[in-house]
Amino acid sequence: MIDVVPAELIPPVLSEYRKAVTLRYTRVLAGLAVAVAIAAPAMSAILAGPQDPKGEPVTGTATIGLYLALFTVVLVSAAFGAAGAAGEHQHDTLMITALFTVDRDKLAGAKFLVTGLAACAAALAVEIVAVLCLLLFGRDKFEFTGSLFAVLGGGLIAAVCWALIGTGIGLLARAPLLAVGTVLGWLLLVEPLLWVVTAGIGIPGVVTVLPGSATLSTLFSGSFADADLLAPAPAAIVVLLLWTVGIGGWSWWTLRHTEL
Repeated sequence: MIDVVPAELIPPVLSEYRKAVTLRYTRVLAGLAVAVAIAAPAMSAILAGPQDPKGEPVTGTATIGLYLALFTVVLVSAAFGAAGAAGEHQHDTLMITALFTVDRDKLAGAKFLVTGLAACAAALAVEIVAVLCLLLFGRDKFEFTGSLFAVLGGGLIAAVCWALIGTGIGLLARAPLLAVGTVLGWLLLVEPLLWVVTAGIGIPGVVTVLPGSATLSTLFSGSFADADLLAPAPAAIVVLLLWTVGIGGWSWWTLRHTEL
């Protein structure tokens, strides 16, 4: 760690690491993600028919469970980031940490770094488990192609981005229930309603600049190219990164300039 992380960042990074691995809700979220990574790919692989080269998604119907697992880890990452950051304010642990790490930039950097790495590790574990289940239950129903690896890469990017977005929302909201409700409510309720409304008034393409649409486009890399609410994967990744930088930067600035 000393070779990778600057020496002055080691104390806050270790502090954030201990928080991430010792809190009970983090283990519950990780267990939920792994459970879905086992059940969903196994069921989709068992129920799927032979692979159709012209079907959707392009990776084959057997891999539908993989997409469900990836979306679950995105939700889990967002909730993890939001609850962890907001909980710091609720329990005043951020103020205690700030006594030992006076530099707010280092404090924020450590929090975002550990949260992002934790989300990346969780997404990688979910992908490994999901692919193993696909191999076990549907070996002849899908292939290892560039499209599949693009989906796996998109899952890693989306999970990390939403963990950082969740952290930003948590730092801004300062209340765990509000922060988690905001990120999950946006992804599961508010933005889907916006998709319906914009489709109804004839401007469905507008939603491609929203983070939820960008997330789906990132996960469904190469699939559903004719869907109005999905932008091409490279553009969607850029949109998702911009949302991440915007919310993360706003929360970082707030942390630097407001009272803890």
